[in-house]
Amino acid sequence: MSFQQNLPHFNIAVIVLQAQSNRLIDMKPLVPKVLATLATAVKGQAIVVSL
Repeated sequence: MSFQQNLPHFNIAVIVLQAQSNRLIDMKPLVPKVLATLATAVKGQAIVVSL
């Protein structure tokens, strides 16, 4: 995502979830890290969250 878009031109922060699949059972363990990342996410940047 961060390589496909020019993120600094957008007024959003992007959080990329990296898991084995997009199934809920694989994504659910990432939720605590996503919630912690929300407080420090910077507009125009992509942050990768993985286990």
